[in-house]
Amino acid sequence: MEKHDCHLATHEYPHPFIHTVKLTRAQRIRGVILGTLVFPLSGVILGHPPLSLICSAVMRGGLSCFSSQSASLARLVGWPASGRETRHRPKLAWSSDLRSDPWDRLVSRSNEKEHSLPVIGALLEFNQSVIVSRKDPESRKKAVAQLTERLTSGGYWPQMLMFPEGTTTNGSALIKFKPGAFLAGVPVQPVLLRYPNKLDTVRWTYKGTTWVEALWHTTSQFYTNLTVEFLPVYKPSQEEKNDPNLYADNVQKLMAKALGIPATDYVMEGRVPVNKLGGLSLPLDSPARETLSLLHKDGLGVHEVEAALDRMIDRCQSGAQGTVQASAEELASLLRLTDKQTAVRICGLYSKDEIVDLRQIYLSVAALSGFASFKSLLHTAFTLFDKEGKGSLSAEELSDLMGALLGFPQHHTAELYTQASNQGQLTEERLLRVLTTHPTYQRVGNEYMQSEEAGSRLANGKAVNNNGNMHNSNGSFHYHKKLE
Repeated sequence: MEKHDCHLATHEYPHPFIHTVKLTRAQRIRGVILGTLVFPLSGVILGHPPLSLICSAVMRGGLSCFSSQSASLARLVGWPASGRETRHRPKLAWSSDLRSDPWDRLVSRSNEKEHSLPVIGALLEFNQSVIVSRKDPESRKKAVAQLTERLTSGGYWPQMLMFPEGTTTNGSALIKFKPGAFLAGVPVQPVLLRYPNKLDTVRWTYKGTTWVEALWHTTSQFYTNLTVEFLPVYKPSQEEKNDPNLYADNVQKLMAKALGIPATDYVMEGRVPVNKLGGLSLPLDSPARETLSLLHKDGLGVHEVEAALDRMIDRCQSGAQGTVQASAEELASLLRLTDKQTAVRICGLYSKDEIVDLRQIYLSVAALSGFASFKSLLHTAFTLFDKEGKGSLSAEELSDLMGALLGFPQHHTAELYTQASNQGQLTEERLLRVLTTHPTYQRVGNEYMQSEEAGSRLANGKAVNNNGNMHNSNGSFHYHKKLE
């Protein structure tokens, strides 16, 4: 198995959402020849509903005899890999194969268009899947209710299969399990799938090899090895029944230990990989770090970036209505960029369109760059988000402030608000104290916003800014200060 790409700049474990298949020249040639022969056959099976359903029915009977074609096709069309049910089996089977494909789950994220597709729709109906729609805000609640009803049906419904991570990883770590199905508090059967192959082609992730490439590479192999291991049935304690998150975390740790990999707090949130810490969502790929990299590529050095940030905050503090919002064109002007597409890409890091909140760019980049002390930066942030100038922040304003500092929306800051507020009053002084002294949030600041290496390239020689931060010859920042 090839070495996984790792991004270790801001987090403890390797980046689990990046995987790239690396082929030798001989492997590429063989892939072209075999793929050309086998890939069309895969398409014929996929395009023929009766054949697809027959194959699906066969695979529902067991977990053995996965050829390279059936394995890859199963990943593509959602054929489940459920074991033969016995009276001793629990109502829910959790599976982890160091990849955790969302396509394999009987609880499937879907939409109405997928139901009308010739193959996918038939398979979803045949598998009696519980469907979760991304567009319907009530869909998740309905899915949980339907899932709970099935799991507590007293044997009317058969055992269910779910992949608890809900996305695909590169196998370097087990990411946080989603607690939805643990709400029922029923026993689970942990199932481990391993692919002991010299060439690791059966996975695709957030970045790297695409699913089409993975399918092509898998069908280009003579065979694909797969091992299946059923762990003992896990029966939850009363405490775990009362706390689905605790139940999910304990099963995750059990499976991670069996797999010999770390159990992490990484999760996909809004299609972005993040690390959960104290309720905060820390993006593994920092928008601020990527912004600094883009600015360097556009020719901006250390002093140009600092000057651009000054112009940005001046506009935010001008007091005029709407000054915190900027289009890509306005951002390009503020940053003095030579290429407007750089501004478009920066906007895309913080927003779904070409309109961006300048406070997010300023605070997250300034925090990472070290152009101001954290105390000074927090004072600026507090002033920007204290909309009424009352000297305290509401829970919603705190979420907005932390989202700007971290460069990613924060929707679960209730724990931080409780820690920092007193009788409903969250002052700047109390927030600063919690962020700089509380072990969890101090770690967020020291390891994420003030990291040892920003990973950007803003200088081609050595330079020292006003804070005494040294820039190496390779352009990487090294910070010598911690939170004040």
